[in-house]
Amino acid sequence: MKKFLRKSEVKEYLAITIGAIIMSLGIGVFLVDAKVVPGGVSGIGMAIYYLTDGAVSVGLSVWILNVPLYIWGVKVLGKRFGIRTFYGFSINAAFIDFFRGDIPGFGFIRLQDSQTVHNLLENDFLFLIIIGGALLGLGLGIVFKYQGTTGGTDIIAAIIHKKYHTKQGMTILILDVIVILIAGIAIEYKSLPMDKPTLLLMLYALFLGIVSSRIIDIIIDGFDYARQAYIVSDKSTEIANRIIKDLSRGATAIKTRGLYKNIDREMITTIVTLKELGKLTEIIKEIDPNAFVVINNVHEVLGEGFRRRI
Repeated sequence: MKKFLRKSEVKEYLAITIGAIIMSLGIGVFLVDAKVVPGGVSGIGMAIYYLTDGAVSVGLSVWILNVPLYIWGVKVLGKRFGIRTFYGFSINAAFIDFFRGDIPGFGFIRLQDSQTVHNLLENDFLFLIIIGGALLGLGLGIVFKYQGTTGGTDIIAAIIHKKYHTKQGMTILILDVIVILIAGIAIEYKSLPMDKPTLLLMLYALFLGIVSSRIIDIIIDGFDYARQAYIVSDKSTEIANRIIKDLSRGATAIKTRGLYKNIDREMITTIVTLKELGKLTEIIKEIDPNAFVVINNVHEVLGEGFRRRI
């Protein structure tokens, strides 16, 4: 067992921390009082907050809801939802309550009560939602880029994908829509004081999802959409099987002959998204640390599992 983190891991955890904090800022400061739900476990936490008249804080609800999902994910999916997932959703939940002043001893913070936020809430509601969605997308994008996750619907989608081979993106979208509907019912049931009808708030929530998802794509993908990897290894079959099983990506074996040693063997090539690249390198290192790997930028991919960049 490693006693100390490598420098690269320290960098990744620092990035996950920053991303989770930015995400918390978007939710806790800009979205909760606007009653525009982002979907996922955060949205359910906001619904609980509304139903309990604020007695149960959003961050606490998010953390409590994530714990059983985390245990379920580790049990079904294994170590892929390990310590980084727990760390990610814990930081996110803690800072939601921190920024809102719901942690004992920090009640003086309450950033949502600032004059700027109140002015936006009263006079420029759409811009408020755009800021909240941008912070949410920026934070999640950073977390995802550095191989982290904030748990929630990501775990549910991954489990459903493993059992029924559904597309994870579509599963997350459906789950988010369900959460938005639940939150809308909660708001309507409690008859919360607000200037806008519940249906309009739900439409804002859908708009929020579009804004945040686009920013996540920009943060993760940058100007390059995917990566193509060439893998030369004596354990090419085992690596290919893990790519197909763990990443749900195709792989192609190419017959090659190494001129240096004059040895015939197979070279594996596959295309993955930037988000999946970290997992791919982990798989290769786990199976064959001495494998020779070349990774190239790919600007456009046509075919199942990839979207066309316009």
